[in-house]
Amino acid sequence: MTTQDPTTAPVVVVAATQFSCSDNIKENISKAKHFIRQAASAGANIILLQELFATRYFCQEPCEEYFSLAISSKDIDKSFLSEFQSLAKELNVVLPISFFERCNQVFYNSLIVFDADGSNLGIYRKSHIPDSPGYYEKFYFSPGDTGFRCFSTRFGIIGVGICWDQWFPECARILALQGADILLYPTAIGSEPQDAKLDSRGHWQRTMQGHAAANMTPVIASNRVGVEYTKYNNLQYPTNITFYGSSFITDATGEIKVQADTSSETFICHTLDIAAIRKQRAAWGLFRDRRPDLYSLLGTRDGHPVNCWKE
Repeated sequence: MTTQDPTTAPVVVVAATQFSCSDNIKENISKAKHFIRQAASAGANIILLQELFATRYFCQEPCEEYFSLAISSKDIDKSFLSEFQSLAKELNVVLPISFFERCNQVFYNSLIVFDADGSNLGIYRKSHIPDSPGYYEKFYFSPGDTGFRCFSTRFGIIGVGICWDQWFPECARILALQGADILLYPTAIGSEPQDAKLDSRGHWQRTMQGHAAANMTPVIASNRVGVEYTKYNNLQYPTNITFYGSSFITDATGEIKVQADTSSETFICHTLDIAAIRKQRAAWGLFRDRRPDLYSLLGTRDGHPVNCWKE
């Protein structure tokens, strides 16, 4: 694992991709590689792809057929992940890669990080698993057991969450406490099959902007685009999801510096001065003035102290 001297952190160019996905895995992987190469040609050092980009978002419907898409954690070198490991080394870029993982009898929504020299820095398993119409992830994934993880790369320390993780400030704060220079969130989010009037796009963005502002740590979010349909139609809402893209990158105050539109297949880039951000964060005093001794209720589910009902 590459270590990073906090006094000499570089200026880095970060990128996020967004594209549509189909049932054709080879086509999806080829598209991902295409945008990685484009972003690298534009100078990107860290390139974030969207959640579960190798396939359609199969979590739209619970179906046992989709478990065959999972990659065994014992066979990473034999899977498409090895192609991105080689690409990271070839292009001298950091690639956090989302994938459907199988470990023995358990399945996870996972992300593996390849450093710019192609080294495997390890896996993060998604901690928060949603379950709502069109997003039936609890059918497929167990809650992650890795805890929240940062990865020290050639271009800075990155903290990663996956999609639903991005709605929880605890995730962002822990990653920041662990030293994250940048927060990365690969995502698959769009319309809500049970309510055509519900548009969560603004809420989705503002939540992550808040994480950036509260931790003075830039955020990168990558989302897919396009319309994807259920395949087996065995649901109360056998419709479709329109993924709304809008991938974006913020600065350390939460201001969106660049974002994609709601439908284009593209990539976005932005330059971050990691050394300057570290100085700015230290001077602001957010982490100096924290009071962990007052936050014990965050360790409860309902805000009540343990044994509070005892006389």
